[in-house]
Amino acid sequence: MFRNKNILIGITGGIAAYKILELIRLFKKNNANVKVIMTENATNFVTPLTVRTLSNNPVYTKQFEVDNLFPEHISLGTWADIFVIAPASANTIGKIANGICDNLLTSIACAFSKPIIIAPAMNCEMWNNVFVQENIKKLKDNNYQILPPEAGFLACGTSGIGRLCAIEKICNATYEQLKYKNEKLIGKKIVITAGGTRENIDPVRFLGNHSSGKMGVALADKAYALGANVVLINTFNHKSNYKTINVNSALEMKDAVKNEQKNADCIIMAAAVADFRVKNQFENKIKKDTTNEEITLELVKNPDILSEICQSKTQNQIIVGFCAESENLIENARNKIIKKQCDYIVANDISRKDIGFSSDENEVYIIDKTQNITKIEKAPKSIVAEKIFGVIYGAD
Repeated sequence: MFRNKNILIGITGGIAAYKILELIRLFKKNNANVKVIMTENATNFVTPLTVRTLSNNPVYTKQFEVDNLFPEHISLGTWADIFVIAPASANTIGKIANGICDNLLTSIACAFSKPIIIAPAMNCEMWNNVFVQENIKKLKDNNYQILPPEAGFLACGTSGIGRLCAIEKICNATYEQLKYKNEKLIGKKIVITAGGTRENIDPVRFLGNHSSGKMGVALADKAYALGANVVLINTFNHKSNYKTINVNSALEMKDAVKNEQKNADCIIMAAAVADFRVKNQFENKIKKDTTNEEITLELVKNPDILSEICQSKTQNQIIVGFCAESENLIENARNKIIKKQCDYIVANDISRKDIGFSSDENEVYIIDKTQNITKIEKAPKSIVAEKIFGVIYGAD
């Protein structure tokens, strides 16, 4: 399961620290190489000797080891494929979220560029504290995977949410993080748009479309699993371990995409962006007038976001457009990639009821700028997403 994988565990001060002994055994049983860092407070709950015996490696507690040529927060970070911090106290979460590096564990977290999993455990009132939740959000927005605590009886004698999640859950999350890693995507910033934009008519009505955003979310989830730093710009609420930006209109989406484009390695425009918006939105709700059977809305064109970002792309940026067509799918997709000047177009047939909008499955054609065509047969959107990255990055 973990053969040849190097797993670094960070144990912080909390009664749940004893449970990490079983996690170490589980990792070792599945052929992982395990090294452990302990904060000073963690040593009050489990002894470094016990941890060293189970991991078959030295236990690290000091910020710097004088007999080591390289500082520990650099050498351990280079060695590890993943960093699992469990149990993570409110104190350590706050330090990491705010860039405080006053011990070995927090210094490694600050310098670590590979996946980090954080499994908090604390008193339920501490977990619900507004500042703790702000720090958790900061970490989520910056691609840390958070495994939330579970409800149950706590060491302080109360019941509530605060118990360390199941050890098996931490093990499985670690496996999923390592399972799909591909060097071509690790550390890449990939921006993905998803959903259908909404163009307001009045405060309660809008012009929209049938896009569910499922394909965009599948792409974002897969990019994250492959090791990328993901930004999802979407038109609906979506809870995730990567950064999400909620927008409504095409103009809002344009601003968000342009802002994220500056340092993006790849932008995938999977959203269904409205071609037109209402020229003059009504400030108040339009009332039904029985004497007037019709209403006229004047529409103006929305900006072509895909064309604009292709015009301003940097030399090494990859821009991927989506093409939803009800007829002449390949011909229209070929024309679109020439007109927009993007690197790839993903074309799907929206005339079919078994794929596309709102469906959990899709079948697409990927056309590159040299007009090569790759067909991805009908499959769940998560599989289609993986194959799309296989074409773009050779990551399948």
